[in-house]
Amino acid sequence: MTALTKLTTTETKLFFRDPMNVGVGLGLAPVLLIALGLIPSFREPSADLGGLRVIDLYVPIAVALAIATFALTILPQLTAGYRAKGVLRRMRTTPITPATLLGAQLLMCTAMTVGLMVALLAIARLAFAVPVPQNILGYLVSFVLATAATGAVGLIVAALAPSSMSASGIGMVLFFPMLFFAGLWIPREKMNAVLLTISDFSPLGAGVASLQDAAAGDWPQLLHLAVMLGWTIVAGALAARFFRWE
Repeated sequence: MTALTKLTTTETKLFFRDPMNVGVGLGLAPVLLIALGLIPSFREPSADLGGLRVIDLYVPIAVALAIATFALTILPQLTAGYRAKGVLRRMRTTPITPATLLGAQLLMCTAMTVGLMVALLAIARLAFAVPVPQNILGYLVSFVLATAATGAVGLIVAALAPSSMSASGIGMVLFFPMLFFAGLWIPREKMNAVLLTISDFSPLGAGVASLQDAAAGDWPQLLHLAVMLGWTIVAGALAARFFRWE
């Protein structure tokens, strides 16, 4: 078993020992989806949306919420908490590199969001008759890239924040604007040209657009895939470059 695998397994076990993180991380997105699905008007086809229902559009947004919850709130708090408690300082004396530690954190969050994605799709299908994604491969590619891109942004916060409290604050500052451009408050279909352009170049906005394209049976636009890949590479490199042990 490699160091990365061991660290990922350990981080997953530690996550499930924290009831608050488990409740927020695993419960927020499903609760939002169910609450929206129970609104009668959200289950009615809309001419403004090309015959789609609002709940159909919000499934990818709920997936984005699950990704953001782990990447921008839980992940930074965990790593910053280790830094404040001196865990990272002691880890520095071992062969573990910053990239290995941050990679383990990202893999743990990715595993959690994969489970959440499956749960959200199941809830949407069984409770609200939302069709399953028509382009499964495109949906999975979009999900992986959206998770990696948003997770890389969260890793920058994790790499620099001196305490879990500061990490939480910075994470929240990023959390709400990124969800706004992902369409949580205003669906992308109703954004004006300026907001839509910003959304296209944000990691979660590009992620939601790609998930919606794949759900409809299309292949995600290359622009959105390139945006998410770019965020992953640049933000991931910055997180590894500026990582501080203490």
